[in-house]
Amino acid sequence: MLSAAISEQGFAIIPDVLAQAESTELVEDLARAKLPRSKAGIRHALGHSAIGALARDRRLLGIAREILGGEALPFRATLFDKSRDANWLVVWHQDTALPLRERRDTPGWGSWSLKAGIVYAHAPASALSQVLALRVHLDDCARQSGPLRVLPGTHRLGVLSDDEIRHLAQERSAVDCLAAKGGALAMRPLLVHSSSKTQVEIPRRVLHIEYAACTTFDGLELAVA
Repeated sequence: MLSAAISEQGFAIIPDVLAQAESTELVEDLARAKLPRSKAGIRHALGHSAIGALARDRRLLGIAREILGGEALPFRATLFDKSRDANWLVVWHQDTALPLRERRDTPGWGSWSLKAGIVYAHAPASALSQVLALRVHLDDCARQSGPLRVLPGTHRLGVLSDDEIRHLAQERSAVDCLAAKGGALAMRPLLVHSSSKTQVEIPRRVLHIEYAACTTFDGLELAVA
């Protein structure tokens, strides 16, 4: 059962969520779109019509609802576009920052920042446990493509310090999350993960969509990004 696998491991690879033709069409649509791009891809992309439609597609919503146990509200989307020309590595970390409608100092929330006009704060584990990311692969992702690497089960350890994460990376075996075009990786934000640089010419494009079981945590309302 998918929800049981996520509860135990913090991630699961789901094949054939999209047909290959759908993935190709989305790539072509994004190439035509005049969205602000960084070297790594497109951030705050949920407002793009094709991405917003995919985030609310019954297939993705069905997966998110099964894992979150009820409602699943998409609130942020990011396109990661890794290639030999736009190549990077990511050190071991957890995803702890959430976009919020406004800043309000609240116990457990902190390290406030402003990104592209959106307020962000690092959230406590109680909020992050109600969040799920679906990473839809728009290209085949092999071991040489700079895939996401994860430390299974670490999502159950709460919010970790940098030293704790480094120690876990030395002590635990990592898993490479490989997926074919149209497949998806479901993962919890507190799962410790990293990625290396790609070693191949073929791009590795991933649409990272985040869902929440509710829109308000400790009186703070999520922003759509």
